[in-house]
Amino acid sequence: MIAVDSNLLIYSHRADFQHHSAALAVITQLCESRVPWGLPWACAHEFYRVVTQPGLPFSPSTPDQALAAIQSWADAPSCQLLSEGAGYLPHLQSLVAAAQPRGALIHDAKIAAICLSHGVTELWSADRDFSRFPQLRTRNPLVESR
Repeated sequence: MIAVDSNLLIYSHRADFQHHSAALAVITQLCESRVPWGLPWACAHEFYRVVTQPGLPFSPSTPDQALAAIQSWADAPSCQLLSEGAGYLPHLQSLVAAAQPRGALIHDAKIAAICLSHGVTELWSADRDFSRFPQLRTRNPLVESR
């Protein structure tokens, strides 16, 4: 199973971003596919935080718009919502021991640990910081969509 990082969700939701069309196509394809894909709750929360943040170079989405987007992804028959569970802590401990993330990078370690604990084989992301966690294969589908 693949999982999707918040940056792809943000780009697909906001036409203000350069990669909007490509990200929207990727997310739409996942939602319409019968192949299971994962949406980590940590990524949904980060999506909400970013798109509703006042003071950015674009008008923020309203809370209702952000929640509607999350609901639409969660309603996709192939979407599996992923959160911390039984195997989460050992994966987090292993990732932290190997990569020694500091500060905000713990959020990426959290996403990687959630994915690993759910058997995710690949995280789709435009964020290079996940390379710190080689236990989880990552791919940027936007590079291939151009």
